[in-house]
Order: sequence, then C-alpha cells, then structure tokens
Amino acid sequence: MDRLLTIFTPTYNRAYTLPKLYHSLCRQTDDNFEWLIIDDASSDDTEDLIRHWQEDKSKFLIRYYKQEHGGKHRAINKGVKLAQGDFFFIVDSDDVLSDDAVKQVNVWADMVRKDPGIAAVSGLRVSKEGKVWGGFPQISNEYIDASGFERRKYGLEGDKAEIYKTEVLRKFQFPEFEDEYFMTEDVCWLNIAAAGYKIRWYNRPIYICEYLEDGLTNSGANTMEGHRKNYRGYCFYISECMSKKPFVQKMIHIREYDRTARSLKKSMTQRSKDINMSVFGYCISVFCGVPVGYVFRKLLYKGG
Repeated sequence: MDRLLTIFTPTYNRAYTLPKLYHSLCRQTDDNFEWLIIDDASSDDTEDLIRHWQEDKSKFLIRYYKQEHGGKHRAINKGVKLAQGDFFFIVDSDDVLSDDAVKQVNVWADMVRKDPGIAAVSGLRVSKEGKVWGGFPQISNEYIDASGFERRKYGLEGDKAEIYKTEVLRKFQFPEFEDEYFMTEDVCWLNIAAAGYKIRWYNRPIYICEYLEDGLTNSGANTMEGHRKNYRGYCFYISECMSKKPFVQKMIHIREYDRTARSLKKSMTQRSKDINMSVFGYCISVFCGVPVGYVFRKLLYKGG
C-alpha cells in the first residue's frame, strides 16, 4: 500500500451531489488512491448508487460503510480507523477535485512522508469560477511550512485543502458526546498545532467547492443555536481554545461562549465550571473579551 492516498467522504442524503464527485475521481490522472465513504444514516438512494459504482469496478477502490446517525466528526473518527492510505484527504460529498489533484497530492506527500514535524500538506480551495476561498497565501516560494497558529500571519485563513498523515489523525480523534451530533473540526486541528506539528502549505488550487444551503457550513451547526444543541462538545472546544490559542483568539471565543451560556441561563459559577476555569479567571476573561472582541470585529468588518 505504499503511497496510497485515502480520499474520505462523509455523506448524508447526498445522492444528488455524489455523482459529480465520483466523476471527478474517475478523471484523476493518478489512480493510486482509495475512496472511503462513511454514510451517516442516509435515507435516500446513496447506498444503491455507491453499490452500483462498486460493481462497475472503477480503476480505484471504493469502500462504503453505513453508520447510525452520529454527525460528521464521528464519521471522520471511523474513517481514520478504517483508512488504508497513509495520507487522509477529506473531500465533502458536494465538492470535486481538479483532475490532477491526486497526482499533485502524492508528489507533495512524498516530500514530507519521513518528516516527523510535518502533519499535513495543503493546497487551495476555490469556487468553480476560480475564486480562492479564505485568505490567499502570502508565500514567496512554492510553499511554506507553518503551524495552525500561524495561519493569519501568512494569509491562510478560511477553508483550505489539507491532507493529513493518517498516523497523525489517529492520535487526535474527535471527542464524542452522547446525543450530540456536531463537533467543530477545529478541535482536531487545534490540538495538532498545539502538539508542535506544522503543515506544508502550497499556493495551488486542487479542491473545487461551493457551500450549499443544506451543507454543514450553512446549517447553523456552528452558530449559537448549534452550540446550544451541542453544549458539552462546545464547552470542550472552548476549554481547549482557552488553554491553547493565542490571547486575542481566546478573548473572541470566551465572549462568544458567554453569550451562548447566558442564553441557556447558566450561572457564572456553572459557566466557569463547564469550561474548566475558576470563577475569577472566567470573569476576568469575559471582561477582557468584550472590548477585545469588539475592537477585533471593528477592524475586520467596517461598521461591525
């Protein structure tokens, strides 16, 4: 299985978008990859569709598993355990890859395969019109090695196309809370950065995506209402942010958390306990977080 890449797709009721992704995989100029799909209890024709492709004997291996509804983070946890490739590329069910994406990723992966300090390689995500999503890398050479904490410094904000070493992801599984179905992926990326790993960022598009109305980005899962529904997981994330992120980012997160906790009528004592802080430390953080958050947003969003 040397140099095998796992392209991983978590999916839920996306039979109407999966053919576009499948055909983009069929067009790859390098077929040294497997397509691993975890179906989060779809009720549409997803299973029949994928079984049909498996029977067609595509030039690449297709592996399909169906799980009880648990959310994307549980699907990723399962996918990482099942992956046969030594690099793991999450490609969502409504997105596609450029025709040379696998070839390019395999070249990049070979360059860092034996470097213990590099956790991943990454290209750019773009719209179908070619617009770069998120920041445009401030890179003078072909690539730059930087941690997740240095993304703003190098213009790497927003969604990028990261491909992680599978062995690294197996060390940083997502926590799972009963009856909660959303956990921000930033929990995993934050802990990888905090462990001292870097990513090799390339200034090259390989991933083409749009943000559909029924996707996670637009579902509200990562809004106050989503945080209320997935409160324990959200508290876990905030606790991780407060112990590992830079000061300004901590203050933004604590301000947003406080608004959510107040909406749930949590007492100050309970709020601090829920994110593993002392009451005094929590009060000081919230006090600092309000002006920092206000100024930060004013700088970023005129009139915000």
